[in-house]
Amino acid sequence: MSIQNTVSTWEEVLETARKNTSARRVKRPGQSPSTAPIPSSLHKLPPNTEPPVLLYRDTNSWCPFCERVWFALEEKEIPFATEFIDLSNKPKWYTDLVPTTLVPATKIEGNLVYESKDILLALEERFPHPALLPENPEENAVARQLVEEAETNGFKEIAYKFVRETSVDADELALQAAFEAKLDELEQGLAKYPGPYFVSTFSLVDIVYSPHLDRLAANLPVYRGYHLKGNPHFPRINAWFDALNQRPAYHRVKSDNITNNLLMRRRWGVEPIGNPLPLDVADSEKIQYRAEAAERLSDNREVAIADIIKNSGVQAIAADGDFTTVKDAVDFHLRQLADYLIHGNGETLPGGRTGGKNSSVDLLFAAVGAITFAYLRNRICAPRDMSAGAATAFRSAIDKLLTSVY
Repeated sequence: MSIQNTVSTWEEVLETARKNTSARRVKRPGQSPSTAPIPSSLHKLPPNTEPPVLLYRDTNSWCPFCERVWFALEEKEIPFATEFIDLSNKPKWYTDLVPTTLVPATKIEGNLVYESKDILLALEERFPHPALLPENPEENAVARQLVEEAETNGFKEIAYKFVRETSVDADELALQAAFEAKLDELEQGLAKYPGPYFVSTFSLVDIVYSPHLDRLAANLPVYRGYHLKGNPHFPRINAWFDALNQRPAYHRVKSDNITNNLLMRRRWGVEPIGNPLPLDVADSEKIQYRAEAAERLSDNREVAIADIIKNSGVQAIAADGDFTTVKDAVDFHLRQLADYLIHGNGETLPGGRTGGKNSSVDLLFAAVGAITFAYLRNRICAPRDMSAGAATAFRSAIDKLLTSVY
């Protein structure tokens, strides 16, 4: 029996995966990104009806300000459509449309609104239920002020300066002290109302802070050796993270830690000095996330294979420029990964299945697998390609494949 026949076919993978996850995406042939998430509330629209909101956002789903708006749309269950903007080559129609030329921007029932804070408040005004501002007038005013202060209190500027800048020891200590003072302000702010949120209920204030605090929690251990999550000096911030983690909309829109760390290095050139937070074991073992990752890989396999062949380095293995054997090997290893995501939960792969000193498998074939897995691990981007939970399951499966086989 050929080794290529020892794992499921793509059709079998897709059928099994879709039985175990409700996550779906719409394909965008020839476009970037090649798929887009389907809003959870889109089914509420009558047939042949345009969504009331059009969101203009970045193609890579890296922008924290776009994430804020997406978070609110999902929390408020507003059907919306998405138009992706390539930030490295913005179309003229977009720069003509939006005075700032930045993302996000929206058309809310045809009316242009831009700047994330203004979009959030406009959505709240037009779609007041479910509310993301308190009903009590006094508390409502407090929440609005906190939303405004999140843009003006200097927290983001000091926090990202601390992450990005390499300075002499005295300056670094001063910058850390300034950053921790801002964290103390957030910690004290979270103590003013009962419950884990900035006001008495989940609100726009939490949405405004969530993308930045998420990114900082991921970046700080790697680029500054500093931990926000689990830090005993900030128990309320950690309780806030725990509460946020219970919200389904948050899991639809957030990035995973590895995506956040890769972005920091690629965009800002910061070199890591510490270890990343470990992958979330609970997420990596949940069948709905494993199945979503397998479904995404199966449904998007042609784009994935073309990307791997072009950019991973496997083409150097091709004999006399013949990519057929290499392409077959890439295809097999991707099917193996998808198969393992669905059927191998918690199990160790049998040694030598795709290579190793005791294996009869061709070494070049195995080398293609090693390159493919290593490339894919840091190639996928959450939530551009799949949810953060699915990305965690995906990376964890690759780690097990590489550890147990190579």
